[in-house]
Amino acid sequence: MKFTQRLGYYLGGFGIGLILLMFFLNGKDASCDYGPNARTTKNISSKPIEYSNAAALFLSEHTIDSSTIVNLVKYGSVDFSKSETHKDSCKIYYIENSYKERDMELKIKNCESVATLLDIKYTNI
Repeated sequence: MKFTQRLGYYLGGFGIGLILLMFFLNGKDASCDYGPNARTTKNISSKPIEYSNAAALFLSEHTIDSSTIVNLVKYGSVDFSKSETHKDSCKIYYIENSYKERDMELKIKNCESVATLLDIKYTNI
């Protein structure tokens, strides 16, 4: 069998496989969250978020709602150098993101069943 025939069979099978994968995975919530940042933000986003008094005060003063906080966490960048990840029970993460062209930093305590927003602040004033 010539090389061009083998290449044709390979590409044909590869194309059929891609089409089948697209058919079976269409509409599924499949994601590739393998990096530490993606795993951490996905873990925090999957839990209900509670707010400390300081965070609730900041949110009411700056008219930021809970859906904005969820998006800030989901699409944010975790600063692992500041975060306290070596605790046994509840780890504390610092997440950086921007909102209305201002950089923000969120301090979140991630426990087993709930995530608590401890502090939120603007970093570029």
